[in-house]
Amino acid sequence: MSLDPISDFKRLLSTLRATGKKYDTQKIERAYEYAAQLHEGQFRLSGEPYISHPVAVAQIVAGLELDTDSICAALLHDTVEDCADKTNLSEIEKLFGKDVALLVDGLTKIVALAVDDKEDEHIENLRKMLLAMSKDIRVILIKLCDRLHNMKTLSAKSESKQRIIALETMQVYAPLAHRLGMQRVKHDLENIGLQYLDPIGYAEVKNDIEKRYGQNLNFIENIRGGVDACLRENNIDFTLEGRIKSVYSIYKKMYTQNKSFDEIYDFYALRVIVETELECYTVLGLIHEMFKSIPGRFKDYISTPKPNLYRSLHTTVIGRDGVPFEVQIRTREMHQIAEYGIAAHWKYKSGDRAKEEIDKKLEWIARLIETEDGTRDPDEFMSALKTDIYHDETFVFTPKGDVIALPSGSTVIDFAYAIHSAVGNKMIGGKINGMIVPIDRVPQNGEIVEILTSSSSKGPSRDWLKIVKTSEARNKIRQWFKKEKRADNIIVGKSAVDSELRRLGTSYTEAQRNEIVENVGKRSGFNSADDVYNTLGYGGLAVSKIASKLRDEFERIVKPEPTQPAITNVDQVKTVKSGSEGKGRGGVIVDGETGCMVKFAKCCNPLPGDNIIGFITKGYGVSIHKRDCPNAIVGVSNPESSDRWVDAMWEYSTETNTTETYDAMIQIVARNTMMLIADITTALADMRVSILQINSQIKPDDSIVINLKVGCKNIDHFKSIVSRLRSLRDVEDVRRGFS
Repeated sequence: MSLDPISDFKRLLSTLRATGKKYDTQKIERAYEYAAQLHEGQFRLSGEPYISHPVAVAQIVAGLELDTDSICAALLHDTVEDCADKTNLSEIEKLFGKDVALLVDGLTKIVALAVDDKEDEHIENLRKMLLAMSKDIRVILIKLCDRLHNMKTLSAKSESKQRIIALETMQVYAPLAHRLGMQRVKHDLENIGLQYLDPIGYAEVKNDIEKRYGQNLNFIENIRGGVDACLRENNIDFTLEGRIKSVYSIYKKMYTQNKSFDEIYDFYALRVIVETELECYTVLGLIHEMFKSIPGRFKDYISTPKPNLYRSLHTTVIGRDGVPFEVQIRTREMHQIAEYGIAAHWKYKSGDRAKEEIDKKLEWIARLIETEDGTRDPDEFMSALKTDIYHDETFVFTPKGDVIALPSGSTVIDFAYAIHSAVGNKMIGGKINGMIVPIDRVPQNGEIVEILTSSSSKGPSRDWLKIVKTSEARNKIRQWFKKEKRADNIIVGKSAVDSELRRLGTSYTEAQRNEIVENVGKRSGFNSADDVYNTLGYGGLAVSKIASKLRDEFERIVKPEPTQPAITNVDQVKTVKSGSEGKGRGGVIVDGETGCMVKFAKCCNPLPGDNIIGFITKGYGVSIHKRDCPNAIVGVSNPESSDRWVDAMWEYSTETNTTETYDAMIQIVARNTMMLIADITTALADMRVSILQINSQIKPDDSIVINLKVGCKNIDHFKSIVSRLRSLRDVEDVRRGFS
């Protein structure tokens, strides 16, 4: 616990000076003073002043030797969320620059938008985090430091909160740290997380480690002494480090691989750090001369690096006391990258070339968040996340000797698309080690895979979508069908919709089906029914994900309402009094008569004060439209239905109608910021306006369209709501209805 943030900040400045890098300490001091001022009077659950947390996060970030803007963002990362009444992103940008503001924005916790359940909300937050990460890798580096400090201070929270946060850390943040090569952060997150998720298992493994280490107290020192003398004798400039395997690493092997503690061969490890790559192989030879190697326990990650940048030589040997131990051999740069992963590029690289190299290493993030028109569902996103981040890698070779890294379980098809889209699209077969194999075969480490192609190939099969393992291959297959087979996709999509609608048990026409799908499409961001069919056909959207919306529209368009006496002319309308859906819910005069059975058209949702017109339906009363409703304009001019349109007006003035509310549709176009939804809901709550429905869609330019259904008294009330919403920051336009 730290109760002296000023001393902590001075220690941070000392850490920055010790790196030897040129930091803008004046800017960092201003960021600290500003954050301390905003967080004044705020305390953590542990009783510490809240500013101690951002300072601690900045200290961890400084250990990664990130730049000045990253340190400032770490100090300011909670200000916009926790001090929204005192500052905002515009103010941060004005005081500290655009880069700092963008980093703070990416780090700010995400307000959930219209998600079906907590699981979907959690997945949407992950997607947003990865999106921010793809734009600037520093976002996730600082986020990992933030999570690490939160884990170190987790004891102050309730037991249920501890478990939730620890589980999220183990499922998301530790794998991300591993994927980015940040082994030190990964190990810290895993060990702390295990203490809260399985304290008994953690204690047992920790006790076993202490017991074995006590029995071989001098083992590492004795080994170090012998290796030290040998390397000096051969005039090698080196650094030696000894370590014991972490608690979580041993726990994982024991409980997931069903190994006993005595079967952990790499419990002890010696790390040799040298200057050059050539010296790595020289030291390897010397180690094998000194100790007997264990067959099958040598790995060369220098010639075949891991996808997370990790490079090193690993070998397991038997010590003179018969105790096995692992030796890792790497250069100093390899060691920094092994410890800090992609963050190490800030120390060893600079300029545009470094940025290009970092961007190339992060291509997997861009592939992961590709959403094909924004239609990827949460289940599929989570599946892709687990495949691309959590799974171990398999290393296979092309016939030319190039190494391709694939998630474990990937097929020959995945391999083809990992090489290039054109290779996958023209594939007709594959070979492994020279032998023809089925295309769903899973290559093993070290195998040589060759793809057989043909210019006359008709392209991938839809069945491949059920076979491939990686999101990259799945997306490329879908993109091919989306581009090349739109007509076929529409047929497949219509068939899928028909299968879903037939389950509802009522016959419908093709025109009704198209109307249903078009309405569902508008609610989901599509321009037309054919766009929906196309997306369903190429696999960009599962029909199960829009089943509830299809059912809603089906009930509205196809299924009849409760039986009422047939109404076919104006005279019959006049005889229907307010026993059903008349005056009590309408207050509408139809052709000079009150008490008629009316319903309000959902296409335009008329409000008291609007100029209105009525349409005599066949059996269900009079449907009330706005006079400028497109359906009314077309209907009145149609000779076949013009005689069914009748004059209508509101029965009472807008001033006297103070209790009845009507559905009003509002569309908001705005900049997608963290406080947007909070501002909208607060404004409506202040006006005592009920929100009946809300959904949103993020556009490619990062703006957001929010569709609201609210309870509204009349047209004047509606105008005041629109005026209030237009006054909100970040709101660019407010209009009536959904476009």
